[in-house]
Amino acid sequence: MSELALRAEKLDAADELAPVRSRFVLDDVVYLDGNSLGALPANVPGRVADVVRREWGELRIRSWEESGWWTAPERIGDTIAPLVGAAPGQIVVGDSTSVNVFKALVGAVRLAGEGRDEILVDATTFPTDGYIAGSAARMTGCALRPVAPAAVPDAVSDRTAAVLLNHADYRTGRLHDLPSLTAAVRAAGAVSVWDLCHTAGALPVGLDEHGVDLAVGCTYKYLNGGPGSPAYLYVRRDLQDRFDSPLPGWNSHVEPFGMRPAYEPAAGALRGRVGTPDILSMLALEAALEVWDGVTVTAVRAKSLALTDFFLECVGAYVPEGLVESLTPQAHAERGSQVALRCPDAGGVMKELIRRGVVGDFRHPDVLRFGFTPLYVGFGDAERAARVLGEVLDSA
Repeated sequence: MSELALRAEKLDAADELAPVRSRFVLDDVVYLDGNSLGALPANVPGRVADVVRREWGELRIRSWEESGWWTAPERIGDTIAPLVGAAPGQIVVGDSTSVNVFKALVGAVRLAGEGRDEILVDATTFPTDGYIAGSAARMTGCALRPVAPAAVPDAVSDRTAAVLLNHADYRTGRLHDLPSLTAAVRAAGAVSVWDLCHTAGALPVGLDEHGVDLAVGCTYKYLNGGPGSPAYLYVRRDLQDRFDSPLPGWNSHVEPFGMRPAYEPAAGALRGRVGTPDILSMLALEAALEVWDGVTVTAVRAKSLALTDFFLECVGAYVPEGLVESLTPQAHAERGSQVALRCPDAGGVMKELIRRGVVGDFRHPDVLRFGFTPLYVGFGDAERAARVLGEVLDSA
């Protein structure tokens, strides 16, 4: 056994989060794609079966009240809240990330008020966020200006209505400075909108602490909610009475069963609701979030950094020099919970890694992505993944 494999054993033995792995359905595959789809929590199948057979099959429409279906969006939002540093009553769960980005961005422009005719968007953003920002700009009469996140403090001005940023770059894993960028947006009088898809559940976010205005995020990555699980929308408490959603629906009406022709929004985060909640996915998510019982995001972040440090060390030891280039920053303050490596024929390399039991993913044209979910990924996984990568590249 190599020195690195021995170290991995010792690190796993000392890992306070190691027992949490048993809360997931896993096999002998090294699963490093939780930054795309989290592993299945072991309690979810039974919960979904109960929802289908008893709550839907037996109680039927009574479950909207008796099983708590109606209040699920805000109840589950309050469960997510501590994972992103928010007090209760500010997050509502429902719809997709894309829909929530649209709500948040148009709502941000309306919050900014008259005289502001520009939206800034992260130039390195996930494409959908850019598409929606473009549509929101056209609908609100704003100009759209892509800027690098680090350039926001110099780019934001008294013309800027809203700024849409990703907390972490989905390709490289680079973590952007949410506290200072939010402060710069606020100082210019603009409204901040953060996409937390690649950070919620992987590291502390501090929405309340840092004065973020609006935020959105998915739940199927580090929150392990399942494929297509509903996203969420955060609206800071002191903005809620002015938040004007571009998608008002009967679920966000102050009197949803009044069926009034005129819309009057409900109070609080409920303004982010639109139509009938997706109950099966939502309650699967609620069950999935139980894996966080007794787990702190601080502990997850500490392990994440240790895992990615160790993986990069193993890559340096096992991969012949010059065959890969890390795109992920070395500095902890600039690193999310994934490692991105550039190499020739990355698509083919990833297929071979998967064939050998190491699952990551590939981003065109030449990036291997390895996502580290500390709740179920161990140091032995990191060592094995790097060792197999070295073998694949050495034999290419």
